Amino acid sequence: MRILVVGSGGREHALCWAIAASPLCRKLYCAPGNAGIAREAECVKLAADDIAGLTRFAVEQQIDFVVVGPEQPLVAGLVDRLAAVGIKAFGPGAAAAALEGSKGFMKDFCAAHGIPTAGYRRFTEPEPARAHVRKIGAPIVVKTDGLAAGKGVVVAQSVEEAVAAIDAAMVAGVFGAAGAELVIEEMLDGEEASFFALCDGAHAIALPAAQDHKRVGDGDVGPNTGGMGAYSPTAIVDGAMSERIMAEIIHPTLRGMQAAGTPYKGVLFAGVMIGAAGPKLIEFNVRFGDPECQVLIARLMSDLLPALIASADGELGRFQLRWRDVAALTIVMAANGYPGAYAKFTPIGGIEAAEAIRDVLVFHAGTALADGKLVATGGRVLGVTATGRSVRDARAKAYAAVDAIDWPGGFCRRDIGWRAIVREESRG
Repeated sequence: MRILVVGSGGREHALCWAIAASPLCRKLYCAPGNAGIAREAECVKLAADDIAGLTRFAVEQQIDFVVVGPEQPLVAGLVDRLAAVGIKAFGPGAAAAALEGSKGFMKDFCAAHGIPTAGYRRFTEPEPARAHVRKIGAPIVVKTDGLAAGKGVVVAQSVEEAVAAIDAAMVAGVFGAAGAELVIEEMLDGEEASFFALCDGAHAIALPAAQDHKRVGDGDVGPNTGGMGAYSPTAIVDGAMSERIMAEIIHPTLRGMQAAGTPYKGVLFAGVMIGAAGPKLIEFNVRFGDPECQVLIARLMSDLLPALIASADGELGRFQLRWRDVAALTIVMAANGYPGAYAKFTPIGGIEAAEAIRDVLVFHAGTALADGKLVATGGRVLGVTATGRSVRDARAKAYAAVDAIDWPGGFCRRDIGWRAIVREESRG
C-alpha cells in the first residue's frame, strides 16, 4: 500500500516508525514531517491543515490510505474530503471530530447521553462568565471551547486567576477564535489518566492506558503544556477500571454518535479523572495523544497498520492487538522558554549516542535539518522514549539518553513517572 501520514510531531514520528515496519506498506509519505520522520518516510512540503493540497497530493500519488495525526485537519474535515475522492483514511469525519473541536459540544453530548463528567456552563460573553466564577468560587476550571494546542485550559486556584483566564481568552483574545466561547467547569478530584480506544463506528478495542505530565515544571507546577512526558502502563487503570471506562464512557459515546448519524471512527482518547466515585470524563480528543502515542507504540507487538485499516473499514469486531509486557516512558525535551516564547534553530547533537542506549528510541517532534545539521524548530522538540521491566527501569534508560543529547537550548522535567515509581517502591 501507498500510505500518507499527516502531521509533523512526535506522535506522527511514532506512527511513521510503526507503519514503515509493516509488510503492508510499500511507500510511505508524511506531510509535512520533520527531520526524524525523514528517516522513515518521504516528507512532503504540505501543511497538516492544507486540506485541498493534501487531498490533491493523495489523488495524484494514488495514495491507498491516509493516517491523520493531529486534531486540526480532522476538525477541518480532511477525512470527509478524502472520502469524497475515494480515498480511505484513519480518523473521524468533521462532525464526529467536534468531540474535540468544541468542548461545549462535547459537554452537551455527555449530558444528553449520561456520560459522567464535571458540572459545567457555557459562556459567550465575559461578564456573565466572571459573575459565575465569583458565585461558584475556586478552584474552578476555565476552558476555551475551540482548539488551543493543549494550552486553552486553566485550572484556577483562585477567583482572581479564573477571571484573568476569562479576560485573556475573551477580551485579550490570546487564543483567537478558540476563546470566543468558554466552558467553565467544576474541579474534579482524583488522579488523571489517558485512556484510548480504537473505534470503527460500532465496535471499540481498549488500548493500554497511560499517564502524562501536563505542567511544565517538576512537581507539576507552572502552566499547562501539550505534554512533558508520559508512561504506560498505569496502575490506576487496571482491568476492572478499563471495563468501567469502556462501559460508562466509550460505548455510550459510540452509540450516541451512531444515533446522530455521525459514527465515530478512529482513535478516541478520553482524558479521565479517577476518584472515589469512579471514572469521570475530563475531555475527549479525537486522535492519539502526544506524548502518549510514543509509549503505546513502544509497547505494541502487533502490526499497527491493519488495525488502523480495520478501524476505517468497520472491521474491529473480531480484531485483537498484542502488547509487550514492559513499561514504556517518554521524556519530552522542549525549547527553553516553552510554553512561552522560545528560540528556534538552536543546534542539537548527540542523538546517535542517545539511541545507542539499549531499549531507547528518540522520536522527533519539532526538528529540521539546516545545512546538514539538526536544529530545533518547535516548542516540544524531542520525545526520548525507553522501555524496561518497570517504570523505574524505563526512566533510568530514558534519562541516560537525555543526558547523552547535547542541546543547551532545551530542557526537560526530571520527575517523569514519579507517581508510578512511588507505587512500585511501595510494592517493594
